[in-house]
Order: sequence, then structure tokens, then C-alpha cells
Amino acid sequence: MQRACAAALVRKGKSIIHNPGISNDDKAALSIIKEMGCEWSIVNGQLLIDSTNAIIHSPFTTHHSPISINCGESGLSIRMFTPLVALSSSEITINGSGSLTTRPMNFFDEILPQLDVFIQSNQGKLPLVVKGPLQPKNITIDGSLSSQFLTGFLLAYAASNADGVSISVNNLKSKPYVDLTLKVMEDFGLNVPVNHNYEKFIFQSSIVNRQLSIVNYTVESDWSGGAFLLVAGAVAAQNGIVVKGLDIQSTQADKKIIEALQDCGCKISIRDNEIEISNPPSGARGKAFHFNATDCPDLFPPLVALASYCEGTTVIEGVSRLAHKESDRGLTLQEEFKKLGVEIELQDDLMMIKGGNGLKGATVHSRHDHRIAMACAVAALRAEGNTAIEEANAINKSYPNFYEHLQKLGASVNHL
Repeated sequence: MQRACAAALVRKGKSIIHNPGISNDDKAALSIIKEMGCEWSIVNGQLLIDSTNAIIHSPFTTHHSPISINCGESGLSIRMFTPLVALSSSEITINGSGSLTTRPMNFFDEILPQLDVFIQSNQGKLPLVVKGPLQPKNITIDGSLSSQFLTGFLLAYAASNADGVSISVNNLKSKPYVDLTLKVMEDFGLNVPVNHNYEKFIFQSSIVNRQLSIVNYTVESDWSGGAFLLVAGAVAAQNGIVVKGLDIQSTQADKKIIEALQDCGCKISIRDNEIEISNPPSGARGKAFHFNATDCPDLFPPLVALASYCEGTTVIEGVSRLAHKESDRGLTLQEEFKKLGVEIELQDDLMMIKGGNGLKGATVHSRHDHRIAMACAVAALRAEGNTAIEEANAINKSYPNFYEHLQKLGASVNHL
């Protein structure tokens, strides 16, 4: 949804977005493109966006009134929209809220000046002040923290008709999300660069983009949120649940949750547009598994909930990807699941979850992190006694109707 909003901003014209998202992150993206001059409305459940008068399409027009955008708590929005904002010659302030104000933004301090963009940050933190217009050049960026920075520059280079220049990337993480970005760019008729093994992306004018009068784009269902429902079925549904709408052919990294569910012995059946899943047969416990989450770090919370009910010690790789999330998720998962009776050990880039010993209901805290709240809720489904989640509304960041969906599956959820 956020990528679709950014792509609709980048292409000049009208776009129709089907299945638009309703989370706080989605609302932040809509707020940003509105401040950038897009007009949008929702008609009959469809999102209509017109970017004809967006300021990035007239980069040298000076706007005398101050322009500011707020990314809320969305890490993707701040990393993706900052290069797009930098396409304008107007001075624009970029801010955020909550945990986003503490996340490092030194990346932009280093890269944007190379592209003739003025940037001022708060010692590598928000707020940022940028003033372009961005001039595409050959650059090399660090992809070890997140692929989201690359997503922003790919879109910015496409918007500025980059020709004969390249973006080189060292140590790129979460490559499937780059695939998703490139697919969205293609669907919106943007100039898609040549991908050289995720190490260099070359823009060429000879690659003619499709000039579409109106773009129709359908937002995929979210595997990151769907993973929690699938794990809920795996740990608590003896007779099975059915989750509809997840595309098994998706480029989203978090569809790898299927591999973990299969490895731990769950009963799983994948059919057209729906997945049926239940916990292991005859009341048997699932078995511990080994999983590499380096390219899909958002799966750590549902994987921990799953591993808590698996016999033995589950090992998950990729802990280094967790430090700069809404919370330091490695430590947060360790501390909150300890309250539920689950021992988690962190060792370098590994997380070891000792499962199969039963969980006890407790009072836990989301740490204002949407995925921690959802992980605790799923873990509570088979815990002995009730579990209370403080700051439970953190889920609104990505999945506002999560508790409602758990209730539809038969869980008892009470809002205090």
C-alpha cells in the first residue's frame, strides 16, 4: 500500500488503488502524498489518486509557504519518501513520531549531498530538512541496515528520468522487498532499472516505460500480518482455520512463514487463494526448527510465538536485523516472553527459543510495537490462564482489525 502511494506520486497522472490499506502506516503515506500536492479520495472502497499537480513534477517551482510531512511511526515511509521529497527545490521538513524519532537517519546525511541535495538533520535523527532538486548520479549505498533506503532511491531516480547512471549496493538485506518495489514500479509504468544481481541497478533511457493513461493497481494482502493468523491456527486450532487472500506467488519476504510451519510439523493445505492450517495431529507438539530470518526480520515475533509451542530448542538467525525496529525486538521478545514462561537466549546473530514447556498467562507490554502485541496475543491462545497486553492498540500501526480477526477464529478477546 505504501509503495503504491509512492509510485502513484512518482508517475504523473491518475491511479486507482484497489484493496487499499487502513493502518496507521497507510494513513501516513496518504498524508505525505497529499502534502506533496496529490489529490486523493476513496470512492466505493477504491482509492483514487491524482498526482498531476504534485510538486515533484515541477521541481523548480518555489513554494513560499512552509511544507512539512509527517511519517508517523513508519520506517518505510521515512526511508522511501525522503528521496522523493528531495526531488523538489522547496525546503521541506520531514518529521515522525514515537520510535521513529530515535531511529538513525545518518544514511541521508551521507548520501543526499552527493546528489546535490541540501540536508540538515538533528545529529542523525529527526527532524530532517531537505532541499533539492535531487540530481541522479552514480552512487554506492550501504544496504545492510534496510532495503527501504534503496526503495526510495529507485523511485526517485525513476521520477527524475535518470539515464546512464547506477545505484550500487553493498551487503543488501531483504532482497525480496526490492523485488516487490521493482514489481510495483513496473505495474505503475515507471522506468525499471536493470538489476545486476542486487549489487547494481542501472537506469537507461532505452528502457521505454509504459505510458499508462490510468493505472489500476491492486494491493496484495499482507503476509506480515497474515503470518500471525497462520501461527494462531498452528498453535491453537485443532480442527483447522482457513486464511483467505494470501498470494503464495507473492514476492513478499514474509511468505517464508510457510516453510517454518511445515518444518515444525503443522498440518497445512495450500489451495487457490486460501491456506488451511491446524496444529500437529493427535495433540502432538510441534517440533523445534531452524530458520534464517535475515531477509524477513518481521517474522521474528510470529516465529517466537510458534517456537514457544514446539518441543525442543528452535534457532532463528538474523537477530542483528532487529535493533532498529519499533523496539529492540530481540531484547523485547526475550523479556516479554519470559513473563509467559518462555526462555529465549540471544547469542550473536542467533536467537534460541526453548519451547514445549507450556505457557502461563501474564501481563505483558507491547513496548508500543505492533508486532510484539500480536505475538503476545497469539502466544496467549493456548497459555494457562488469561494474558493482558498493555498498550495493545499498537497493532493499529499495521493491522487495526487483528483482534477482531482473532475473535472470528474463536478467540476470547476483551478490551479493557
